[in-house]
Amino acid sequence: MSCLSSTTLSETEQIIQLQKKLAWAELKIQVLEAQLRLQRIKKYGPGSEKLSDAQLSLLELEPGVSNVEVRAESVREPLPASTNRKPRPHPGRQELPAELPRVERVIACVPEQCTCKACGQPTAVIGYDVSEQLEVEPAKYFVVVTKREKRACQHCEEGGVAAAPVPARIIEKGLVSDGVVINTLVSKYSDHLPLYRQSVILEREAGVEISRATMDGWLMRVGELLIPIAEALGRELLGGSYIQADETTVDVQMHDGRGQNHQAYLWQYGRPGGGVVFDFRLGRGRDGPKEFLGQFEGILQTDGYVAYDGVGGPKMVHAACWAHARRKFFEAAKLNPSDVAATRIVKLIDDLFGIDAQARELNLDHAARHALRLELAQPLLKVIRGDVEAARDACLPSSALGKAANYTLSLWGKLTRFLEYPELELSNNLAENSMRPVALGRKNWIHVGSRQAGPKVAAILSIVESCRRLKIPIRDYLSGVLPGLADRSVQRLAELTPTAWAAARQ
Repeated sequence: MSCLSSTTLSETEQIIQLQKKLAWAELKIQVLEAQLRLQRIKKYGPGSEKLSDAQLSLLELEPGVSNVEVRAESVREPLPASTNRKPRPHPGRQELPAELPRVERVIACVPEQCTCKACGQPTAVIGYDVSEQLEVEPAKYFVVVTKREKRACQHCEEGGVAAAPVPARIIEKGLVSDGVVINTLVSKYSDHLPLYRQSVILEREAGVEISRATMDGWLMRVGELLIPIAEALGRELLGGSYIQADETTVDVQMHDGRGQNHQAYLWQYGRPGGGVVFDFRLGRGRDGPKEFLGQFEGILQTDGYVAYDGVGGPKMVHAACWAHARRKFFEAAKLNPSDVAATRIVKLIDDLFGIDAQARELNLDHAARHALRLELAQPLLKVIRGDVEAARDACLPSSALGKAANYTLSLWGKLTRFLEYPELELSNNLAENSMRPVALGRKNWIHVGSRQAGPKVAAILSIVESCRRLKIPIRDYLSGVLPGLADRSVQRLAELTPTAWAAARQ
């Protein structure tokens, strides 16, 4: 009897173990299917589009299918947004900027309208129906002939000959004016137009053949001039109390005979409402932010990358980004649209962002926004944490939802710092937005020409992006700062940063 009982118990244990293995295998299959689905979504269409598994399987058999076809076959079903958001009113007819010059064109009435139909007397002009349209004048190339006056005494020879001073220029004794140099820079780093296209346009429109190497020489000279200003802009940031940081890749030609580019990094540091500094580094290690930040003791907001840990001064406050946390749950919901937990967490985080959106609509200052956050965000965070912990306990750590939950909980202290610091934003999306021009540029100018060119390109991007953020006309700024910059005193560089330049003109 005992032997039979022992045998039955052994079989029961084996069944339980097999059931556990089967459950584990099923969960593992779900994770692998989720990873495969994520790869298909990345390959075949924009991240916000949702395709059925059947559609994805069919598209997998057609390697030549385009994103246009995917969009045509897909159904856009975004995750539900916060119900507190109000529909935006239609802005109406857009008004053209008042600072643009106006050229008036008067259209006279036809002769029949100049005589009164009732009495036959001449009519008088009593006003105008006025309308405005934006017009463009194509680029017009011309040659500027500069004549420097020379003077000499006609009564003696001892005085010699005096000539008018040479005006300061960006490229001394260059064939082109400062305007052409600045236009080349703006076209490449603001409009993402590579130099070989600019060279072709110049030859087609003006009949002047200028090589890409010559144009590149202009830009490297400008980058060299702007490095001290970018450094002064960095000192401005470090003198403040709040910095957002992010990093992105950029390929660099190494000229080492291997024929391969090196993947370097542009680290970006900026302040909401302020300037931006790009720091070129050959690697993604902690040395970059550690050297740039030094003993910075304000707020540093980043994603969860570990290289930002252990940098700055001993009193520095490290905050995390809610947009990164939300993105991970959104990907989990996109992989499995029936995942109620992921969808609910995304909606809760949307509600969290909705509180700050409400503050913006009411035009609240930091202090008033902070009071609103304490009233509405604090209880909402308890709900979010409870849902995230429940999601973590109910799924595999290697699943998309498990990774999202573990990421969020590991950064919870940094994610909730905004309850302590009124100026802190919920996300560092501004830093990510500053990376978009770099990403667009990479697709056009492909790579940085050498490791020596890296800091110069970073300085140019710092000035271009700072002017964009501060809404400064980049051409006006460069025209006002670059000529004669090499002869300016180092002590005056702080007056020439985009933020100081804008403040001086307000």
